[in-house]
Amino acid sequence: MSYHSPLDSAAAWRDQEAQVRARLAAGPGPGVARREQVAGLTGLQQMQAALEGELPHASIGRTMNFVIIDIAPGRAVFQGTPTQAHLNPMGTVHGGWYATLLDSAVGCAVHTMMPVGRAYTTAELSVNLVRGATPDGEPLRAIGQVIHCGRQLATAEGRIVDASGKVYAHATTTCLVFDLPKPA
Repeated sequence: MSYHSPLDSAAAWRDQEAQVRARLAAGPGPGVARREQVAGLTGLQQMQAALEGELPHASIGRTMNFVIIDIAPGRAVFQGTPTQAHLNPMGTVHGGWYATLLDSAVGCAVHTMMPVGRAYTTAELSVNLVRGATPDGEPLRAIGQVIHCGRQLATAEGRIVDASGKVYAHATTTCLVFDLPKPA
């Protein structure tokens, strides 16, 4: 799995993030899509519509200062920069920031694999922090990739990296896959 290309730079990542944030700001904003908005859409179509600003995007991104950047079958990329608001009492970036960013990337990667009428929920998330991020520093990307997606279980892995490819954290997830309830 490739996590960056030689053309990546923090400046290019910031530019891409600004473009995505502008597109999302022009859409319905943060929130939850109504059932009728996503009826008949695959998970990939739902995620693409959210990225294009056609469906609401997750409000947790505002709280944690991250945004979806790219989506593809079995893959999701989120980008963020921790701020002073994300520090723990010791003055370092709280592990929950890394975990939330990774959970979004690996979970949404699984979401892209859901056919119409199917959904998932996280059953297990394992996160390893390997490098400290700097508040208000360079942007970081969480790149989630599906390993397996079956009828009942899906697994995915992800990494948080900077534009040079340095790894800050990595994670794996196991998700339960199920049928959505039929509308009444």
